[in-house]
Amino acid sequence: MATHKVLLVDTIHPVFNHLINQAGIQCDDGTHLSKEEIIERINEYDGIEIRSRFKIDKAFLDQCNRLKFIARAGAGMENIDVKLAYEKGIVCINAPEGNRDAVGEHAIGMLLMFFNHLKRADAEVRQGIWKREENRGTELQGKTVGIIGFGNMGSAFAEKLKGFGVRILAYDKYITIDQTNFPYVTQTTLETVFEQTDILSLHIPLTAETNYLVNDSFFQQFKKPIYVINTARGKVVDTNALMNQLKAGSVIGACLDVLEYESISFEQLAHANMPEAFQYLVQSEKVILSPHIGGWTHESNEKIVRVLAEKIIQLLKK
Repeated sequence: MATHKVLLVDTIHPVFNHLINQAGIQCDDGTHLSKEEIIERINEYDGIEIRSRFKIDKAFLDQCNRLKFIARAGAGMENIDVKLAYEKGIVCINAPEGNRDAVGEHAIGMLLMFFNHLKRADAEVRQGIWKREENRGTELQGKTVGIIGFGNMGSAFAEKLKGFGVRILAYDKYITIDQTNFPYVTQTTLETVFEQTDILSLHIPLTAETNYLVNDSFFQQFKKPIYVINTARGKVVDTNALMNQLKAGSVIGACLDVLEYESISFEQLAHANMPEAFQYLVQSEKVILSPHIGGWTHESNEKIVRVLAEKIIQLLKK
């Protein structure tokens, strides 16, 4: 008989159930239950799995008397009140190791697409338009890439970059980079990033400290025009500020997998209520957009749950 029970709040790759059950842990499907119904049953379980279906807030956590862990099937934890959970003795688990490679590859793909005008060139050729000089590309070779945040995502991006002949700078106030594993990365100050960067890539979580970190004041500290990649969280970047800098030319181009407007219905955005900054982004040839799919590959879908299951099993074995 299973001695531990886990409730699935969000849909997840079926290999998770297999691994958890194989370890003697009962895994119940709660994806059909409302938040209120889940709260009613929460004290039957040692842990829950969630992606982004709803917020694990104080009202929810105050009902949890048995819960040992909350498992987030992904990297970001902003929909969980992590501080309060830990105060209540509830461990918060995520799986950034599972989609780090996907995010690194996606950032490279967006950058190459932008540098080589592939979006525009593809559309033109399909219309019988053959422009070579107008679509002359730019090489990554010799550029300086500034990475802010060198956890799983930032380090994966650096790994993918190392064959392109770029200089890689990394700034992370919470991590000391192991030069044995990353001899091709120079850990540096934010001031050096401002001074030397050609391409800025953001790989930081959304916290009170990073909310709108990249604003007009931040952009204005760069010594030369830059390209910006954001595969982290939309609200790390002030979209109005980005629009201003794109218009001014201090940002040459932006590759955005995430937007601060993700929580707003895109049906609503398609009509008159669309914010001015978002209208500018969708109409600008200086911007490449994707719908928060950087870590959303077929492979990462399974890798995430394997990492998550292993962490849960190890936790419950203690």
